[in-house]
Amino acid sequence: MSARFIKAAVIYFLIGTVLGLVMGSAQAFEYTSVHAHINLAGWASLAIIGLIYKAYPELGEARLAKIQFWLHNVGLPLLIVSMVLFAAGNDDIGIPFAVLGGLLIIVSVILMTVNVFKRLKA
Repeated sequence: MSARFIKAAVIYFLIGTVLGLVMGSAQAFEYTSVHAHINLAGWASLAIIGLIYKAYPELGEARLAKIQFWLHNVGLPLLIVSMVLFAAGNDDIGIPFAVLGGLLIIVSVILMTVNVFKRLKA
């Protein structure tokens, strides 16, 4: 699973970098929270998780890691869509995306926490 997390992280890194360039060039900073979440919850978090799972393969091979991967990578795009909708003034449409996306990411983080404490021997 480590390779999947790292590859997904690199995709978010590319998207975040391009978005940052476009935002800066156009002086369009209404999507700053989108940019930040892509880079932190996408690029940085997934890269760190991938490296942890590379360092401790028994964690990455667990079923929880697979579920975590999909929850995070479904939840984050939903959360990003909600932020774009909020920036465009469509709060009513954005709220369900934010709730579902945020919930999926939180469950993903909980699964990783359980996985680490259950399988990583001190």
